[in-house]
Amino acid sequence: MKSQDIIQREDHYLAHNYHPLPVVLTKGDGVWVWDVEGNKYLDFLSAYSAVSAGHHNPRILKAMTDQVGKLGVPSRAFYTDILGEYAEKLCAVTGMDRLLPMNTGAEAVETAIKAARRWGYRVKGIAKDQARIITCLGNFHGRTTTIVSFSSEEDYKDGFGPFSDGFDLIPYGDLAALEAAITPETCAFLLEPIQGEAGIIVPPEGYLAKAQEICRRHNVLFILDEIQTGLSRTGKDFCFQYEIDKPDGLTLGKALGGGVYPVSAFLARKEVMDVFDYGSHGSTFGGNPIAAAIGLEALKLMEDEKYSERSFELGEYLRGKLEALQSPLIREVRGKGLLIGMEIYTDKVSARSICEDLKTRGLLCKETHATTIRFAPPLIITKEQIDWAVGEVDAVLKSKAA
Repeated sequence: MKSQDIIQREDHYLAHNYHPLPVVLTKGDGVWVWDVEGNKYLDFLSAYSAVSAGHHNPRILKAMTDQVGKLGVPSRAFYTDILGEYAEKLCAVTGMDRLLPMNTGAEAVETAIKAARRWGYRVKGIAKDQARIITCLGNFHGRTTTIVSFSSEEDYKDGFGPFSDGFDLIPYGDLAALEAAITPETCAFLLEPIQGEAGIIVPPEGYLAKAQEICRRHNVLFILDEIQTGLSRTGKDFCFQYEIDKPDGLTLGKALGGGVYPVSAFLARKEVMDVFDYGSHGSTFGGNPIAAAIGLEALKLMEDEKYSERSFELGEYLRGKLEALQSPLIREVRGKGLLIGMEIYTDKVSARSICEDLKTRGLLCKETHATTIRFAPPLIITKEQIDWAVGEVDAVLKSKAA
């Protein structure tokens, strides 16, 4: 079948909740993907950071197939021989005490919300059903009904109410607003160290450290969502390491699954995680041996291949090359590591049209909120590949500005 036939079939049988670029992919290897017509593309999105180790990574595939050949999904009704090893490794890498394994990023965030509320009642002493969690305007933590309840993006909420109470939104990066929003019923502050879906929004320097200090002073849990920014994406193993030792709670996902499997986790210090008891939370697939084997190998890859160092060095290189373009269409280039946003003057041209033109030249990326193009290539990318990609961006921007 040709691309257009496949696209028409998807449009006919699938819900229209995504707006993909018109390319039909069939194969991937490293930083490259191919469509059904055999055209080759440089992947500059890496599935929103989920494919940090590259497509078809041989170590990830071996870990997965070796485990599939032994044991698949027995559920958490029984112990398995690999889950504890994976948990030990992830706790050591993050500096956290305990892990609760889940599948998707949204499930990890839902787990964090449940942990924060129960901690608020059982440890802090908040009255029953009165716990509140502070979140930020522009946040993106997932798409469950609870999570979209505290989204400030109306499109994510339209027609999905009634919504859950218990959340207070404040401006991102505003310490005074955080201090003012805390009440005796506040159990946690949940935020992204860099807001990805909002357009790669980086808070003021020192914000995380000062926000954590405010939370500690008020006995409020400081919980970070590093589902997109974690595991070397921003030039550190975890973005929080730029400013703090560790948070009280941490959500991870995306790259934890090696680009082949949904793997996520909520990690926390012991006092927080101990609020869970038998039967209080669970997941049939969460922490299954396949997920544990893949997650463990993803962590080993991060260390062995020095992904954080690569991400920092190549991110500085990519950002510098983009800033040097000095196109009249570019409003700002921002980000850390290999998570970079290029904001466009949308009164002149749409970010999507730039992505569509880049697709025709063999470079795949995606707009976010119609104003920003997200550049997040696999962490195995080279300077030579970055040079080629920036050259294509330059060519498209010049054609659009003409």
